[in-house]
Amino acid sequence: MFQIFEFALIVVGISVSGVIVPGPLFAANIAYGLKQGVRAGIKIAVGHTIVELPLVILLGIGAFSFETLPEFRTVISVVGAITLFGFAGLQIRAIFKSNEIMDGNSTRGPLLAGIAFSALNPFFIIWWLTIGLKLISDAMLIWAFGGVLIMFALHIWMDFAWLGAISFLASKSKNILSSRNYKMTLIGLSVLLIYFGITFLEDVWV
Repeated sequence: MFQIFEFALIVVGISVSGVIVPGPLFAANIAYGLKQGVRAGIKIAVGHTIVELPLVILLGIGAFSFETLPEFRTVISVVGAITLFGFAGLQIRAIFKSNEIMDGNSTRGPLLAGIAFSALNPFFIIWWLTIGLKLISDAMLIWAFGGVLIMFALHIWMDFAWLGAISFLASKSKNILSSRNYKMTLIGLSVLLIYFGITFLEDVWV
C-alpha cells in the first residue's frame, strides 16, 4: 500500500508541473474559458486525452519490449532527469516573459483545440518520450502492463481539474492568472522538477 501511495505522490508531483506550464494548450484554454467557462476546459481536456492515451499505451508497449535490456532504465533515467531540469529552466524563464494570453478570437471549438495543441506541441511529445516514459517504466515494474493505465489515471485527472479550474477562473477574471501567486507557484514547481530530476539520477547510481 505504501508503495502505491509513494508512486502516486511522485506521479502527481511530476505531472502537475507539466500540466500547468504555459503553452498553446494553456492559452487556448484561457481564450475559450473567457467565453464558455468550465465547459471549455473540460472539452479541451477531453481532446487532450484523445491524443495522450494512445501515446501512453504505445510507449508502454515499447517500454515492455525494451525493459529487459540492462541499459534501458539507465538511459531513460538520465534523459528524464535532463529533461526535468530543462523544463524547470523553461518555467523559470516564462516567469520573466510577457504574461499575454490568447485573445479568444479563434473559430475552432475547444475539443479540436485540445487535440491540435496536444498533437502538434513538441514539448508535450518530448515530455512523454522522456519524463513520462520514466514514469511508465516505473509503473510497469510494480504492476506490469496494467501499471500503464494506473499511471495514466494518476496523471490525467489533473489535466481535467486544472483546465476546468483555469477556464472557470478565466471566465470570472481576465487578470487572475497573471498574479504574483501564479508566478510563485511556477517557481515552486520548478524547484520540484529539479528535485525529481535528482531522484531520477539516484536511480542510476543506487
